[in-house]
Amino acid sequence: MTQKIIIVGAGIVGVSTGIWLKRFGADVTLLDRAAPGQGTSYGNAGVLAACSMVPVTAPGLVRKAPGMLLDANFPLFLRWSYLPKLAPWLMKYLGHASDTETRRIAAGLTPIVADAVEQHKALTDGTEAAHWVTDSDYHFAYADRAAFEADSYTWSLRRQAGFEPHLREGAEVQAAEPNLSTTIGCLATMKDHGFIRDPGGYVTALAEVFTRMGGQIRETEVVDFEITGGRIASVVTKEGAMPCDRAILATGVWSKPLMRKLRLSVPLESERGYHIVFEGAESGPDAPTMVASGKFVATPMAAGLRCAGIVEFGGLEAAPSRAPFALLRRKVKEAYPNLTYGREEEWMGHRPAPADSLPLIGEIGQTGVITAFGHHHIGLTGGPKTGRLVASMLTGRAPNIDLKPYAPDRFATR
Repeated sequence: MTQKIIIVGAGIVGVSTGIWLKRFGADVTLLDRAAPGQGTSYGNAGVLAACSMVPVTAPGLVRKAPGMLLDANFPLFLRWSYLPKLAPWLMKYLGHASDTETRRIAAGLTPIVADAVEQHKALTDGTEAAHWVTDSDYHFAYADRAAFEADSYTWSLRRQAGFEPHLREGAEVQAAEPNLSTTIGCLATMKDHGFIRDPGGYVTALAEVFTRMGGQIRETEVVDFEITGGRIASVVTKEGAMPCDRAILATGVWSKPLMRKLRLSVPLESERGYHIVFEGAESGPDAPTMVASGKFVATPMAAGLRCAGIVEFGGLEAAPSRAPFALLRRKVKEAYPNLTYGREEEWMGHRPAPADSLPLIGEIGQTGVITAFGHHHIGLTGGPKTGRLVASMLTGRAPNIDLKPYAPDRFATR
């Protein structure tokens, strides 16, 4: 008998999982309170960042964090009224800012991101969504060689994972990226990367692929799970219960309250991310570029230049802050002084940040509920790989990597 599977969440992870499950012959329904690709998957830098396996919680973060928060030119913001609620998660998060933990986390993230371009192409091969996937270099722009060397710890971990940058200095920088400011004197380029020219449009196109394969999509809000005899019996929505054999939880930061329904408390916070699309932009980058001084990525997309970055902690409820947008504009102007464009589109969304920076991928006990969320900065990059892993797990195909680092019960009280 074909098992009936419900996926909660129609972002890049959920839709990727749905496509792979349909390819493997499953009966699949996707549920989301909004249209596919309109949540966190909509707003990001669009980079298939295969080399992004090093977490933010590197050694020295505890010492540096107060200064970062007090520096008006550093792209880290905190709504101070939210600090009491944030504090328990923040203490756990900072507890991973050591060499041992950074290396452990990087080792866990590498299998999820390192083959990202190949995974996106495998997902989209022969479909209408394939044209959104674009091969490219990925630049890291620094003021000078000394600024690049200051990131040597991160680059050493990337090199260990097989990612060696090509360095350019002085006039070679502007020869490679003519529109970069002359204040940028060092460019570290990663070959064999890629980007998505419109992340929201891409996930929408993937959802159309899924429905043409016979998958179903319903807009509804999931509020609970019905567990009978220790196994999932149905997913409970605001419109009623939907029976299923398996359920996949892929709702990003909104997975946290649903996990509580399953008696698991996950240290998961929203890392509020900001982007601006400068529509019809000219004199911007030719390839996705991480500008180190502003900690933002500039990506040439279908609608214009999208500049994404800035971290803010302030929870799920508060409206976007104005200061992050203002800082992002200043940093973009510094990096691309001749940039011209038409109108702007502002966006703020919620990256799901587990305290240990590793996604939750796996079954909760023997319940038949599988987690697939918590990808922090790598959701778009690692979504197709995660979807393939989960679909393999559910259809009796052994995943080709060890899933223990992502076990959802690693946060269970023992």
